[in-house]
Amino acid sequence: MGNPAQDTVRKRRRAFLGATSGHLIEWYDYGVYGFLAVYIGQAFFVSDDPTTSLLASFAAFALSFFIRPLGGLFFGPLADKIGRRKTLIMALVMMSGSTVLLGLLPTYASLGIAAPILLILVRCVQGFSAGGEIGTVTSFISEYAGPGRRGFATCWLMVTAVLGLLLGGAVANGMTWVLGAEVMQDWAWRVPFLIAAPLGFISMYIRLKLEDSPEFLALQRAGQTSRAPLREVWQWKRAIALVFFIITLHSSIFYLVLTFASTYMAKILKFDSGTTLLYVFVASFSAAFVMPFGGAFTDKYGRKPFLMVIGTLATLAMFWLFKMAPTATPATFFAPLMAVAILFGLYASSTYALMSELLPTRIRSTGIAVAYNVPVAVFGGSAPLISTWLIKVTGDITSPWYFYVATGVVSLIALVVLRKEDFVASGSPQVAPAGAALA
Repeated sequence: MGNPAQDTVRKRRRAFLGATSGHLIEWYDYGVYGFLAVYIGQAFFVSDDPTTSLLASFAAFALSFFIRPLGGLFFGPLADKIGRRKTLIMALVMMSGSTVLLGLLPTYASLGIAAPILLILVRCVQGFSAGGEIGTVTSFISEYAGPGRRGFATCWLMVTAVLGLLLGGAVANGMTWVLGAEVMQDWAWRVPFLIAAPLGFISMYIRLKLEDSPEFLALQRAGQTSRAPLREVWQWKRAIALVFFIITLHSSIFYLVLTFASTYMAKILKFDSGTTLLYVFVASFSAAFVMPFGGAFTDKYGRKPFLMVIGTLATLAMFWLFKMAPTATPATFFAPLMAVAILFGLYASSTYALMSELLPTRIRSTGIAVAYNVPVAVFGGSAPLISTWLIKVTGDITSPWYFYVATGVVSLIALVVLRKEDFVASGSPQVAPAGAALA
């Protein structure tokens, strides 16, 4: 007979591998698109003004994020009714398939106005599936981890998100370096998207062999799964609001470090491509490196005080980054960029765990999907678009700080009002406590 403890450890490791592998593919796609935005803009949004093409490309990028809440509304309740595993498989098929399809799309030169329309539709499918993935995968990992380990366990979702973006960036930039900008613009921009096919098959193989989370299976055996999670989730209005506002900073700083920073350095500060690429990769790896330490720290000492301190420092660091930009050189810009990156890694290390601890098992996927996807769309996916627009209309390259600092202030206010009573203990009644609904 097998050792039950060893079997549990094996199941947990397999669950983490299956969940994070699919998450990596999701963010690989976003990384490829972000790093190839210039080529995609010129291929699908033809304009005499390169900035206009870039804005249109970023707008398509942002649109996929505004579709995410719809995906969350579909997949989140599904995961709370039929299980996390089945829902994760469905989301992965949709995400991988649409990413490959993007690499096969005809451009404006061959299809005219229909080309950007098709691109937008594909990005919407990607956003829809990504919106369904987040609530389900966070619930799946946190429920397998159990109390006392959720910070460390769920932080690996953020680590793989960063690594997925970096992998996408490495493939895109590596091909650009080898083939040159002309070949990339002609046809080679497609290849990084097509690579999603084998990655998707590998992740699918792993996910098909998973068992559902122990907490969900226990709820299912007891006949306590929610029949109407989308209706029931609004009994937890306070928790939904707290997650929404705490994730605001998480969203904006994520896309500052991993998407907009490269465009800002290359297009606004006129740093050479080698410096820009090096800085983005060093900053991103640094953020990923500190995440497990932050997650483990909050498991032991608590999430609220840690997030308040780190959130305050991150907000100040973003202000520093943009205010010193007019006189920035590659040498002077490195320090504020690294400060923002490391503080982003520490802040994001425990936000997923916090989300899972504010909502009960029976509506956890739905609650996270509802509360997380909207701020990611408004303050995350649209961050490059908003930042580029602010610079264009004001003529001030420091102007993005208004947006980023505002997101930090919003999250800090939410953390101030977060109470110990807001956390849902594992095994507690799966009903809304008194005061859970906001007046």
